[in-house]
Amino acid sequence: MRVAMASDHGGYLLKEELKTALANWGFQTVDVGCNSLESVDYVDYAEQAVAAVLNGECERAILICGTGIGMSIAANKFPGIRAALCHDYFSAQATREHNDSNVLCLGARVIGPGLAESIVKVWLNTGFSGGRHQRRLDKINAIEKRLLSK
Repeated sequence: MRVAMASDHGGYLLKEELKTALANWGFQTVDVGCNSLESVDYVDYAEQAVAAVLNGECERAILICGTGIGMSIAANKFPGIRAALCHDYFSAQATREHNDSNVLCLGARVIGPGLAESIVKVWLNTGFSGGRHQRRLDKINAIEKRLLSK
């Protein structure tokens, strides 16, 4: 699986640590930036990572900023993206099983590297359970389609 990764300056160090972990687990990463601790706007990097998912270059994306909130807000503006902000193991598992999330957002100033690795690992290795959850996703997709047609 190919995973796009992006961060702002607040998430840069955690992104670098997670890239190493993903490589060790056998995942390919596409790092769209940022590439330093210099202040940048998270929106620019969220857009690039989301584009990699939407154009099929990557199956999923991981976005990291200080809290994860800004990345989550930015990513969810794109049709077809289901970005989930997770700071615990259970939510990461549930968002894959129930929401088929394709983007994971993390807050580097909220969780440490060990917990972040656990969250990412479960998120990457959990499948969508379908069933009643598919019906709910279909409703979300219908809303999105209606809004786009206006």
